[in-house]
Amino acid sequence: MSDVLLSLRTIHKRYGATHALRGVDLDLRAGEVLALVGENGAGKSTLVKMLTGVVPVDEGVITLNGVVQSFANAQASQAAGILAVHQETVMFEELSVAENIYVGRHLMRGPFIDWSAMNTQAQAVLDQIGARFKATTLVKDLSLAERHLVEIARALSQKALVVILDEPTAALSQAEIRDFYGIVRQLRDQGVGVIFITHKFDEIFAVADRYVVLRDGAAVGSGAIADATEQELVKLMAGRAIDQIYPHIASTPGEVVMTVKNLSHPSEFNNVAFELRRGEILGFYGLVGSGRSEAMLAIMGLNPAARGEFVVCGQTLHARRPGDAIAAGIAYVPEERQRQGGILGFSVEHNISLAGLSRFARGIWLSKVRESALCQRMIERLRIKTHSPDTLLSGLSGGNQQKVVIAKWLGLDPRIVILDEPTKGIDVGAKQAVYQLIAEMVEQGLAVILVSSELPEVMHLAHRTIVMRRGVQVAEFDRANAHAEHIVAAASGLAAVPTPHVAEPATAQEALAA
Repeated sequence: MSDVLLSLRTIHKRYGATHALRGVDLDLRAGEVLALVGENGAGKSTLVKMLTGVVPVDEGVITLNGVVQSFANAQASQAAGILAVHQETVMFEELSVAENIYVGRHLMRGPFIDWSAMNTQAQAVLDQIGARFKATTLVKDLSLAERHLVEIARALSQKALVVILDEPTAALSQAEIRDFYGIVRQLRDQGVGVIFITHKFDEIFAVADRYVVLRDGAAVGSGAIADATEQELVKLMAGRAIDQIYPHIASTPGEVVMTVKNLSHPSEFNNVAFELRRGEILGFYGLVGSGRSEAMLAIMGLNPAARGEFVVCGQTLHARRPGDAIAAGIAYVPEERQRQGGILGFSVEHNISLAGLSRFARGIWLSKVRESALCQRMIERLRIKTHSPDTLLSGLSGGNQQKVVIAKWLGLDPRIVILDEPTKGIDVGAKQAVYQLIAEMVEQGLAVILVSSELPEVMHLAHRTIVMRRGVQVAEFDRANAHAEHIVAAASGLAAVPTPHVAEPATAQEALAA
């Protein structure tokens, strides 16, 4: 633990007038897990980009195993022994898992690719991390959680000196997260230096040995995890104490705005049924593979094999395509904001206006004045931090990207908003802002469906919580009786759920009135 493997001294990085990193010092020892902690926009992503050779260092020195490094590109960083597993997976979907693991470094036998050896070695790495799919499987057939396991396998296969884990568990189930902890500890035991980036404090305290906190591009604190508390880390991150993360939800659910019956899919979910009321937050909780997100896609007309009955504000909805659901007043903020929610190469303004271009049309032309007015109104309403409406979405922090995606739909004045993992991969301060926004939505009379794998979110925010497991609605809890152990038991199927705290889907109205 005493050998410094990676050392950063007085690291600076500027993007024009923005000073992204301000004299950062950092030491990583061999056989250590170092938690890199900070709010979105604190400089964590910039630091990772510099270590992986994506952007150059402006000032300062990077030393790896006592040798000063200057990475000209990502390949140079990998050759030196630094690998990263990122939150957002980027893969070749039409290639196999093995091909993605060994992309750019195929195993060769003479002039030919040694497919047998490559598949065998890839399978060995997958078996090591407990993956339940084959090395020959096409990536396009994998779930999001399984794609993250491929990223981890890619890093393990290269026997790296330093592994950077950037929100690697964001899409994993609780069981997969526990398995992942074992993988991290295995890397540590092998002498690998691990930089662990996460916004989940339970993960930090479960696997990290030390921490470094970044705020506004500077290192503002470091130390041993054993000597730290969650409150101390939050205060260092935010520069203030965040006493009340979850806002008080003052709204009282009103009349029914949407009824869903017999929502089924041949393989993903069966007989999902619920009512949603005006001013209500309806939580959907379940582990990865429970069918929550797939059911929401069906409501939006994005799951063509699904069948069900939908009534929205007294009118039957035939959601054959997303436009049908949007016209009925339903908005959907997807789980993967960068792949499904926004266009990174578009400006903030163009992302916000994208869902309602017809509103700005004058004949065949778009009204720039109307578009800009909507954008400015949404920036102010959601308190989006951006240099200007013309800033590219890729230039914003994760929390502000999420606000832009939400703003795109709020600009259509919907009646119902479906939020699928709305705080995935964002820091505690940004989470607080999103929670406050949800509270404001329901206070204004919107109905919100909150799909989340973060149990505290649904327990604190939802008026009712529906639990799904393996595509089936297994329980429903009202807020007063939403106890963590009962919800987890229902989601996992590990134990029977106590009858007094659960309502079957058929008695949803009684649960709401309780």
